[in-house]
Amino acid sequence: MSLNKKKLMIAEGQNYQKMTPEEYLEWEAQQEFRYEYVDGEILTKTGVRYEYIDKEILAMTGGSIPNNNIALNFYRSLYSHLSQKGCQVNVSDVKVRDSKNNRYFYPDLVVTCNAEDLKSRDFIEHPKVIVEVLSPSTEKYDRGDKFKYYLQIPSLQEYVLVDSESISVEIYQRGEGKIWRYCAYTEGESITLESIEFTCAIEVLYEGVNFETPEKRE
Repeated sequence: MSLNKKKLMIAEGQNYQKMTPEEYLEWEAQQEFRYEYVDGEILTKTGVRYEYIDKEILAMTGGSIPNNNIALNFYRSLYSHLSQKGCQVNVSDVKVRDSKNNRYFYPDLVVTCNAEDLKSRDFIEHPKVIVEVLSPSTEKYDRGDKFKYYLQIPSLQEYVLVDSESISVEIYQRGEGKIWRYCAYTEGESITLESIEFTCAIEVLYEGVNFETPEKRE
């Protein structure tokens, strides 16, 4: 089946067909929104398959201000530290490719120290640290299937989950074999990313973040 035919089927939401990685890359480059790719399926960052998406809701959906502020605070903290180590940090519009399984993701932040990645113009293939800022719509996927997919990336050393509803950071660190160590941090503590020798106060990540909703303020 031709890619144009598959595009038409996706656009109409009918007779959905799985895509090859090559078809996904060609199709996604023409889309208004970013989509991830897992085992032939097109997914949103919340883990919803493309054929089940309400396009009108999708068009109005974006990251919350706390979500965005946390990601930017984390980026600023990492940038100066990593520039001295020959590494780089990128934010949410940069694609991560799991070449082993032909999967593609858009994490909120990704750190790489790989020479090939530092020259790449398309995607990161050897992430060392991946960060996801949790929101009510993404938390289940980030903790569930996406976590499982990320752990299959051989280069990944640390997976970080940052709560956008409270001061809370969780870090999973690769150990021996299939073992992953778990560390949780909260208010008044400092987080540590061992793989890149980075430490900062947790409050730095939440600078300027307002946890109050309009309902709480009333």
